[in-house]
Amino acid sequence: MSKRDQVFAQMDEIAFLLERGKADRHRTAAFRNAMATVAGLSDADFQQRAQTHSFESLPGIGKVTATVIDQALAGEVPQYRAKATAQAPPFEDTTMYADLRGDLHSHSNWSDGTVDILKMAHTAQSLGRQYQALTDHSPRLTVANGLSPERLRKQFDVVAAVNRELDTCTLLTGIEVDILENGALDQTPELLQAVDVVVASVHWKLRMKSHEMTPRMIAAIANPNTNVLGHCTNKRVITSRGRTTVRPPSEFDADAVFDACAAHDVAVEINSQPARSDPPDDLIVRALEKGCLFSIDSDAHAPGELSLLDMGAARAQKLGVPPERVVNTWPLDRLRSWLTGGQ
Repeated sequence: MSKRDQVFAQMDEIAFLLERGKADRHRTAAFRNAMATVAGLSDADFQQRAQTHSFESLPGIGKVTATVIDQALAGEVPQYRAKATAQAPPFEDTTMYADLRGDLHSHSNWSDGTVDILKMAHTAQSLGRQYQALTDHSPRLTVANGLSPERLRKQFDVVAAVNRELDTCTLLTGIEVDILENGALDQTPELLQAVDVVVASVHWKLRMKSHEMTPRMIAAIANPNTNVLGHCTNKRVITSRGRTTVRPPSEFDADAVFDACAAHDVAVEINSQPARSDPPDDLIVRALEKGCLFSIDSDAHAPGELSLLDMGAARAQKLGVPPERVVNTWPLDRLRSWLTGGQ
């Protein structure tokens, strides 16, 4: 391994651990930006700065990242890596996690993710995924840079190019589509039919009364293009500027919604993000009793967050969800058949 590769490996691992631990995005960005700066150096410049320990003078490299670089160049495990490791939640080793073959919900920097599609795909492959769905947001969610129809079409070409670089993982096209106020889906039917995976989620007007939210969700579930109902309660722990608040769950008739999911063969997402843990345990049990399928997803917005599938898998196993009812335990050919309406 070259000296530069040693630096990349250590900084990438630190960023990954920080992302798994849901550290502030500015901290993880500092490491990924520093990696980009180092990647842009000529061999001669890299060697000169390695000898003079002068990386900190470069734009985008601060004292912390420069120290990590110097320690990596010395063949040491950077001290900051221990801090990142301590912050990341321990891995939940379960048989359910071992059964998972892929992940049907993730984002790139085409919407509100932090890195490009190729980096997310390579990380999924390195984690042993056989398939990974790219599900950036739809146009209505402007705050997340949702994809217009034109941008989504362009993304298809990028996904095709990325798949030519992958060996053991298939990147699936997809979208996390907003459920509009009337239950319609926020993308053209043509494109919803063209993508491999459609995750339908509510992202706005979350405080609708149950008698309004329930038919809104059921209409989206009944749409023949919907494959997965994303983070159905929309509850979330939000940390910003040192303050933590809890966004309360949306109100809806869970029995009616899960009956609709079972009737229309739509999987209920078990969202692995610790800030969501959505649905809560009691609703997972209710969906299980209703005969629903499930999809255990990372909802990753950064490479390290792809690793969070273990947490969703642990919850599913604890609550008695059979692996055969989890669609992303299925091999890709069976999954594709289900996605297109077969079994």
